[in-house]
Amino acid sequence: MISLGLIREYKQPPDRRVAFTPQQCHQIKTIFSESNVVVESSPDRIFNDESFKKEGIGVTNDLSNCTILFGIKEVPIDKLIQGKTYLFFSHTIKKQAHNREMLKAIVKKNIRLIDYECLVWPSGARVLGFGRYAGLVGTYETFKALGIKNNTFTIKPAYECADYAEMLAVLKSIEGILKSGKHKIVVTGSGRVSSGVEELLNALTVKKVSPHDFLNLKDNETVYTLLDSHDLYERKDGEPWNHEHFFHNHSEYQSKFEPYTRVADIMINGVFWDSAMPRHFEKEDTKSIEFSIKIIGDISCDVEGSVPITLHDTHADNPVFGWDAANQCECDPYTETGIDIMAISNLPSELPANASEGFGAELIKTVLPELLNPESEMIKNATICKEGRLTARFSYLQDYIDS
Repeated sequence: MISLGLIREYKQPPDRRVAFTPQQCHQIKTIFSESNVVVESSPDRIFNDESFKKEGIGVTNDLSNCTILFGIKEVPIDKLIQGKTYLFFSHTIKKQAHNREMLKAIVKKNIRLIDYECLVWPSGARVLGFGRYAGLVGTYETFKALGIKNNTFTIKPAYECADYAEMLAVLKSIEGILKSGKHKIVVTGSGRVSSGVEELLNALTVKKVSPHDFLNLKDNETVYTLLDSHDLYERKDGEPWNHEHFFHNHSEYQSKFEPYTRVADIMINGVFWDSAMPRHFEKEDTKSIEFSIKIIGDISCDVEGSVPITLHDTHADNPVFGWDAANQCECDPYTETGIDIMAISNLPSELPANASEGFGAELIKTVLPELLNPESEMIKNATICKEGRLTARFSYLQDYIDS
């Protein structure tokens, strides 16, 4: 019998998501007859303890008898249980400084850590993620900021909506105002995030145009365009675009986003970015009188990354800060001349029930069968450490945990 445990989210502010819903926990016990599921009691989870009990799931304060533990965010060091298998988003694979001590403790405690972010198909595409909900909520919050900046409409925060259906209904109520603003929205990215952005824009029947038409046509309506990697970057040596070459040689490319900064008034950023990749623009570029972007929804939220004026992340209760282009510094949001940046770092948690349901369904369908297969390459490749040491695939993190 394999005992699976759902851990309480201790990171602050509280994350209300969970890896499996109560109904999904019941489903696991039915599908995988050799497994049991228990849940660590939590006062913050979107599904309360009683809802799990109603599905016949045990609720406890002690998960020490569990074999495999599922969470969402990083686990505090004092809550890590020696010798267990954990699955959560560790945010360590880019050597994030704030999680160094946690990874050190995980190695020291002989924990097997499987990172959701590293679960990939043979093609390299990620198996799991909350990207769709980040795109949906990020777009909503970007439009909320637009209404405040232009003093044209007011909508409640996404986290005050019961679910996606209510959030969409709120946006539909201001659809006419939004579309009459004749906004030009540039969306970047090609993964789950941008798919979520497009889903919401299409639900609002915002017209999609090609990048060429976006730059050259004088539209008298609100429109958007979607830019993939080949639209955003070009080789420095002038050679033709090659996706495989770009994937392995980011530093040999430069941004070609500049024309969009002179046409768009809203940017929604959903790209994957690392430090070897060019930024969409530089801070100094915002000084130009031709820089027309006034609202940025930075869903990717890489601090001073693809959007260099994302100086820090924000939270749902204070989602926007301003950028003073003339003085090249942060300023209050919603000023007449400032650029406003929405950079909420935990967007999916604003729709915790919907996000949990989607995530849990993929876990059950795809990951659990692999997890119960001792020969799984998918699980092996996502295992950061086990038996007190880093795995070969993640040995590059040794200096990170030694420092």
